[in-house]
Amino acid sequence: MARANDWASKVMSLINGGNAGAAIAQIKVAPSVKDLKALQTIMTLSRLAGRWPNVDAAIADNLVALGAPRLHRSP
Repeated sequence: MARANDWASKVMSLINGGNAGAAIAQIKVAPSVKDLKALQTIMTLSRLAGRWPNVDAAIADNLVALGAPRLHRSP
């Protein structure tokens, strides 16, 4: 079983490589809120927050989406 930090570090390698589109695609299918928060923390600590506004917006949007309670689940 993979650790949460593994996912965040893999997404960070995409961001550092300049492939923001692939990073955003991975952020949209993030495994959990914990993983997204780990990615957000890594970006803040490495002073990359704000360099890619689209990535920052994707993280914020998906934190809200994953954190919201589900009103209906399909069968």
